[in-house]
Amino acid sequence: MPTVSITINDTPLQVEAGTTILNAAIAAGFEIPTFCHTDNLKPYTSCFICAVKVEPGRGNLVPACGTLVAQGQRITVSGPEVDASRRMCLNLLVSEHCGDCLPPCQVNCPSSIDIQGFLALVREGKEAEAARLIREKAPFPGILGRICPRPCEEACRRNRLEGPLAICNMKRHIADTELARKSQPQLPPPLKATGKKVAIIGAGPAGMSAAYFLRLQGHEVRVFEKHHAAGGMLRYGIPYFRLPEETLKVEFGSIEALGVAVQYGVEIGKDIPAKSLEVTYDALIVAIGAQEASPIGVPGEDLPGVWAGISYLSEAGAGQTPRLGAEVYVVGGGNTAMDCVRTAIRRGSKVTCLYRRGREEMPANDLEIQEAEHEGVHFEYRTAPVKIEQHGDTLTLTLTKMELGEADTSGRRSPKPLAGSEYTVSATAVVGAIGQRVLPGLAKHLGLELVGNGAIRTDPQTFQTNRPGIFACGDCQTGADIAVRAIGNGRKTAVAVDQYLKGDAVKGESTQFNSQMGPLDGISADFFKDAKQQERIIMPVIGDHERKTTEKEVETGFTPGAARKEAERCLKCGCNAKQGCKLQKYATQYDADQHYFGPPSEGDARRSFQVDKSHLKIELNEGKCINCAACVRACAEVKGLGILGLVKRGFATRMRTPFGQSLAGTKCDGCGECVKVCPTAGLMLQQATGI
Repeated sequence: MPTVSITINDTPLQVEAGTTILNAAIAAGFEIPTFCHTDNLKPYTSCFICAVKVEPGRGNLVPACGTLVAQGQRITVSGPEVDASRRMCLNLLVSEHCGDCLPPCQVNCPSSIDIQGFLALVREGKEAEAARLIREKAPFPGILGRICPRPCEEACRRNRLEGPLAICNMKRHIADTELARKSQPQLPPPLKATGKKVAIIGAGPAGMSAAYFLRLQGHEVRVFEKHHAAGGMLRYGIPYFRLPEETLKVEFGSIEALGVAVQYGVEIGKDIPAKSLEVTYDALIVAIGAQEASPIGVPGEDLPGVWAGISYLSEAGAGQTPRLGAEVYVVGGGNTAMDCVRTAIRRGSKVTCLYRRGREEMPANDLEIQEAEHEGVHFEYRTAPVKIEQHGDTLTLTLTKMELGEADTSGRRSPKPLAGSEYTVSATAVVGAIGQRVLPGLAKHLGLELVGNGAIRTDPQTFQTNRPGIFACGDCQTGADIAVRAIGNGRKTAVAVDQYLKGDAVKGESTQFNSQMGPLDGISADFFKDAKQQERIIMPVIGDHERKTTEKEVETGFTPGAARKEAERCLKCGCNAKQGCKLQKYATQYDADQHYFGPPSEGDARRSFQVDKSHLKIELNEGKCINCAACVRACAEVKGLGILGLVKRGFATRMRTPFGQSLAGTKCDGCGECVKVCPTAGLMLQQATGI
């Protein structure tokens, strides 16, 4: 066979005449993306994702799958012009892709936990495997299953039906079941020792999450903690009736058992110079949290009997029993305030919570507010303190009513005092729970830059500070925030630190393209048509008297049967083909933008949600099709059937069965040839088909 001389990206090659550019490039080790091409079908050149530039000649971009090599060709298979063409092609394809790569619950989880995956395992009774899956992203399923404010549930599409899945409660069930069956958390073994050493300041959720993932990579990790137990604000800011000490000991203790050394009772900057850690360790992570209470900002807040919310909870968490007396006022509307009011109730106080906005603006988790109301806490909305005075053994609070004006930077309406509305009340104690701040001393000593709120400035992707080799994560980097975000950011920091220790480019955790169908209220009603109404399983709780008079955990957990029933409510929004989907792979590689052409609008030609599950073996999802026609040709050329075809023209073109009948109504025998060539999830095997 005669050969021709060509160059591909300046690499000279001898190639057999009659070879396509695609096959020549592949043989030479170059990668060219393809959708419509498959080895057992003739070139079709429909998707144009395989475009390359060929010179001499017009220098146009041509499809590599259908263009033959010729003597003297100079072929560019990757470079700015070619890559830009592929990116634009992908932008067009993904702009009308009606499907989710990841389910919305996982997208909304700050730790990116595979929720759909662990629910599937619970349905099969595989709680230990579910726990391992959760720990791929977050090492504390038992903790998160008790205290997470559930951002995942806000995104759950079951909200369009009877209510979201009890995702948070399911994590608790998984962790508790694993512990009951295995007696301890089942953590994977660390990789071979690397000889690299990492110091972490702070044994809270962010620091210990980073420690866990770094230890798994084989690095030596030592954590320095000023308190005498791990947990940070999880231990010293959340009461035991929500998060028992035993759960903290088990999950944080398992990380120490993995080989992470924690040195307790040591304050860096006081007991050990911070600068010395830079000399002794190969990398340093600052994870000190935000543990200074924000002031109430009124005269008299330094009087005896006036507490900072986190100080009050910290003493309770340390085993002390601070009693606030008969009449307690708590100022604030966040989760810390709810923990304070519920703790005071358990110590026999009559408790009133003051919040300067309305009930609907409260930042606390709605469930926590409901629990406080159930336990007898009285709420005074649109009310704020003006001053605090001491009169003998009691405190006098001057309060004022508030009116709401325009929205502020938080998106909530800004409260203003209502003239002439002041009045006084008596109290035995006042607790201020309006926020927390980062103590800047350690960061300044290390020469780290700070942002406006006093948090440590880092690269948002790598969590590296302005000083190479020093990283920061958790509340000291974000400002006071939720634990699930601190845990997720601890993992992401560990990825960047691992890259730094290996001498690789520090890029942080990679992310894949994620197609999303859109906001919850914009999802087609067709998506829900096969869903059966099934009420959410309610978490059992202890009796009212016991919960108000003891520190016993209020929630008692799901039974295995209840957990399986709840897991069955999952709508399985995420794509089962995401690991093998070419569209996701190339959209990630070429940084495609699903909204390059703007969001979908009413009346346009974009795809709608249409899924045909009538066939016993094959599922046809028109919304995920990209019109490459590979399935049409496989059915016709390999099987000799004409079951699938393209109808209409232009942007309205769709792959369908004849006359719009169901797939089960055709001669399809479920051979799967169409599935084999589909580059997305337009055609998928029904689960357990055996094909």
